[in-house]
Amino acid sequence: MIIDNPVHTWLAAIGLTAALFLEPPALAVVPAPPVATPTTEAANLVAALERADRAAFVVDGDATFSVLGKKQFDALTLQLGSRLKRGYELSPLGELRQRGQQITLWRITFEDGGDDVLAMLSRKDGRVTGFWVN
Repeated sequence: MIIDNPVHTWLAAIGLTAALFLEPPALAVVPAPPVATPTTEAANLVAALERADRAAFVVDGDATFSVLGKKQFDALTLQLGSRLKRGYELSPLGELRQRGQQITLWRITFEDGGDDVLAMLSRKDGRVTGFWVN
């Protein structure tokens, strides 16, 4: 391509100079979502119970866990919700493997001084498969 017009030559020279000497625009780097650990999963599940937020409770569940009925969820929040809102501490008790799943045990100690609660979280392939409270 031949450029006969001096203005076009000048603009082409500026463009070439800019392309050679200016840094390219920064590319947006989207970080990978954090990998959930049993600790974060248990904390998220208990916090969802405290807020009575069923959607947050089932969001990281597998297909079976995610269809937890409203009646079952409401029973859990009725049992624990008010105690959780007054304050609690979640402490790990241990972990084991059963039927290809990672099981973690948790103690929930309440600020009200009442009985502690034992919780069991089961996970497989990074998804919650169950959460039981006793």
